Amino acid sequence: MPAGSSSKRERQYEHIKEGAEKRGTSTSRAKEIAARTVNKERARSGESRTASKVSTRDRMSAYQRGGERSHSGPEGPTRDQLYEEARKRNVEGRSSMNKQELRKALGR
Repeated sequence: MPAGSSSKRERQYEHIKEGAEKRGTSTSRAKEIAARTVNKERARSGESRTASKVSTRDRMSAYQRGGERSHSGPEGPTRDQLYEEARKRNVEGRSSMNKQELRKALGR
């Protein structure tokens, strides 16, 4: 946590870090997740000296978003994510499909 953080943000950081560790995340990754989440919340509420435009203009809090924007880059969702979506839609033959075939079957 940055120097001068409020006790509320310190507690928030510890809570997020412990939750991530309980889910099996490594300690270093849990610290990173907690720090990024708390820093974003600090920026949104005007507690930090600097903040990116995304941090201040984003309509969703980091908690609400919860990975919603993950895997939206050039390669898109993972094969496992596509498979899960195909399973939910009852796509036949999904278990033997590769990533490109799953994309095509889902209309992506």
